[in-house]
Amino acid sequence: MTLIEKILAAHAGKKKVSPGEFVNVGVDLVLANDITAPIAIREFERIGSKGVFSPHKVVMVPDHFVPNKDISSAEQANLVRQFCDRQGILYFEVGRMGIEHVLLPEQGLVLPGDVVIGADSHTCTYGALGAFATGMGSTDIAAAMATGDIWMKVPSTIKFIYHGSLGKWVRSKDLILHTIGAIGVDGALYSAMEFTGDAVDALSMDGRFTMANMAIEAGAKAGIFRVDNETLDYIQSRAKRPYDVYEPDSNAQYSKVIEYDISTIEPQVARPHSPANVVPISQIGKIKIDQAVIGSCTNGRLEDLALAAEILKGRHVHPRVRCIIIPGSQQVYLDSLRDGLIEAFVRAGAIVSTPTCGPCLGGHMGVLAAGERAISTTNRNFIGRMGSSKSEVYLANPAVAAASAVAGKITSPEDVIN
Repeated sequence: MTLIEKILAAHAGKKKVSPGEFVNVGVDLVLANDITAPIAIREFERIGSKGVFSPHKVVMVPDHFVPNKDISSAEQANLVRQFCDRQGILYFEVGRMGIEHVLLPEQGLVLPGDVVIGADSHTCTYGALGAFATGMGSTDIAAAMATGDIWMKVPSTIKFIYHGSLGKWVRSKDLILHTIGAIGVDGALYSAMEFTGDAVDALSMDGRFTMANMAIEAGAKAGIFRVDNETLDYIQSRAKRPYDVYEPDSNAQYSKVIEYDISTIEPQVARPHSPANVVPISQIGKIKIDQAVIGSCTNGRLEDLALAAEILKGRHVHPRVRCIIIPGSQQVYLDSLRDGLIEAFVRAGAIVSTPTCGPCLGGHMGVLAAGERAISTTNRNFIGRMGSSKSEVYLANPAVAAASAVAGKITSPEDVIN
């Protein structure tokens, strides 16, 4: 069996599972946010459920429209808050919260070998820890909150092997953009993406979270990494309960094996309006921007902000550009403050936001007007994703986004540094 199949078999109480098989799987964690939780809560109550299956296995994080941007978002957050109070489940209030997919691993709530489901498509982020993690609809989340189980089809697994070493300004964001550009937004449809190879082994946990996060942009059910010393070091001080580490069998059956030599790839940019519309930075042309967003559940961790600060420190954001920095959690914010990153951002003419998904989904803290262009470290650039349907979003790594904020146009970090 593959790594994903091992985890699902263990949680289904079976010795073996195969791709295409339907199984009932016990879950270790159920997640929802301020947009998706209200629907799940209403369905949970409609089916007559009185209590969640296990209060310490259900987590709700308000992160999309908080701090509340209007009355409607305030009402949604309040509905979720009151439900959590009644049920005794974990709720991360403003001031203690973060973007859910940054916060949960940081808090030790997701561990290797877990099955995690969330009412958010980027729940696949937790595959970086060697967990099976996937997004589901709010009604599925309601059922899971009541029963502790999910019903699903076992996905096949595509193995991706990355050879070589990363160039100066190339990061994990470029690896996943390069991959999505090669296979398309449906290239891993309802499959698991297993990331391996020497280039992947060299990635930090922050980098692995970025790659796993964007597996959904290739249509994948999940993205996953094997557990190694990097993983174990990350969870050592965070784990508050036992966990299991699974390994794929040496004779595991993969639906495909795809290999890349990444030694020569440049920073990648996804042009509008698809994460698969990818070109190397040298081929992007002259694209002026109005806004740069650095943060999100994809690239809002300390390593990401440090990379952006490396570019912005001692330089100034172009007077025509709004540069918005969003730490992924309060801890990332605090670490950035201690490391002097926040001062570097402010002195460069950027603004620093409280942790929020905000502009990623066109919610607040950076909505685009018609005709405006943004470069962003977020994960999607569909039509209207960040505001007006007549705006454009380009995706890139934090170094490219920061360099572009300085230059006023999409550019390579090399051009700004030199």
